[in-house]
Amino acid sequence: MTTSLSPDQIRNLSATLQQANHDFAGKYPGESGRRQPVHTVYGGAHLFKADSKTRLGELALRSLDQFAPDFLTFAKAIGLAGADKLPESSSVGASDLAAALETNPDAVKEVDSVAWLAHTIYARVNEKLRREPVEDFRIDYEDGYGNRPDAEEDGHAAQGALEVAVGMEQNSLPPFIGIRIKPFNEELRDRSVRTLDIFISTLVEKTGGTLPANFVVTLPKITIPEQVTLLSDLFDQMEKQMGLVAGTLRMEMMIETTQSIINSAGAINLPLLLAAARGRCVAAHFGTYDYTASCSITAAHQHMMHPACDFAKHMMQVSFAGSGIWLSDGATNIMPVAPHRFVEGGPSLTAKQIAENQLVVHRAWKLHYDHIQHSLTNAFYQGWDLHPAQLPTRYAAVYSFFLESLDAASERLRNFVEKAAKATLVGDIFDDAATGQGLLNYFLRAMNSGAITEAEALRLSGLSREELRTGSFVKILKNRQQL
Repeated sequence: MTTSLSPDQIRNLSATLQQANHDFAGKYPGESGRRQPVHTVYGGAHLFKADSKTRLGELALRSLDQFAPDFLTFAKAIGLAGADKLPESSSVGASDLAAALETNPDAVKEVDSVAWLAHTIYARVNEKLRREPVEDFRIDYEDGYGNRPDAEEDGHAAQGALEVAVGMEQNSLPPFIGIRIKPFNEELRDRSVRTLDIFISTLVEKTGGTLPANFVVTLPKITIPEQVTLLSDLFDQMEKQMGLVAGTLRMEMMIETTQSIINSAGAINLPLLLAAARGRCVAAHFGTYDYTASCSITAAHQHMMHPACDFAKHMMQVSFAGSGIWLSDGATNIMPVAPHRFVEGGPSLTAKQIAENQLVVHRAWKLHYDHIQHSLTNAFYQGWDLHPAQLPTRYAAVYSFFLESLDAASERLRNFVEKAAKATLVGDIFDDAATGQGLLNYFLRAMNSGAITEAEALRLSGLSREELRTGSFVKILKNRQQL
């Protein structure tokens, strides 16, 4: 074969590109495969206790038992696709359907997939609320706490740290936890830094230098990279003085101002914010209501599905895609709280009041469910929850999102792997090699969220446990092609 370029010439000419490619790969390592929580529950720091996770789970179950005591009522309340065709829970057919689903769910699935889905979601939500009701909790010293006298916030900063230490000892904390401090503007910076210092110093002193697993500090209302730089600098100094391993302290950025998207020079600010974190940032959270307010959108139209929010979140996706940074959507601010409450010693609620309570809670559940589905459809796999009664719909929305397309995704992945990089046609969806990792990520996220078990993923995907755990479609294909 005739060539003109020697290997040395090619190597010399490619040296600059080789370094650039190496730098690019370092900045965009792709998804880590680590478990990402499906939500973050925010709660005022003055209310946080070591057993908050358990108490929130109990309140969530109480709400579910009161307003949706069976899978049919819950499916209709959240507007599960096809639920309008299910029988009413009070009907004769409802008890027969429930019994069949308990004894032979696979047989029911063959003839009534909606009933199977509704029953499966309800059962898994109940199990989740009993086992692990909260995945991520943020002890809030910002909006959920407010501005208080310095001495009071000092006390709550120390008390919050002591409660976390107790939770670590009792193993009662969620798998992810952290604090949200106040913003680093001129008015609140000193207060914010002091709360951060008190909390971390108290916690490290109490635990002998140990932080909870997956501990993060959330910085809100960011407008300029220098605010992120200061938090990184503070982390550097605190780790040195407290004897922590370098890189122990991690942060999350809140994207909730227009300036965090586009800076004063007209440039995209998001990559600059990430660079200022110097490798310490693990996630970027969207703040729905501060962002829409900064766009001068009136309160009546501030919600998660507003086009302005979709624009900002798409900017986040474009800026952070491939970086390994987790993305989180905001919160639904309409709470599923009944307007009428029974007071012990007082009169019983009337039938009208009971019906109004259920209507209000179901309407709020439906809104929350729709917001989460919108987030998931747009690849925001995490969001905020502000009330324990939102936990049932959080998990229901996540589970339904993955379970509804489970059979189709399973068939596509099995065919794709069997063809080993050859194109496949399943139904009317055409797959090429680029979709392989996406299909694998679907199963990994479905497992991480609790929508399916590892055993179900193995059975449906056709992969071995070792293949599934690699998290890399390329490695799976290479290994299979060597067989």
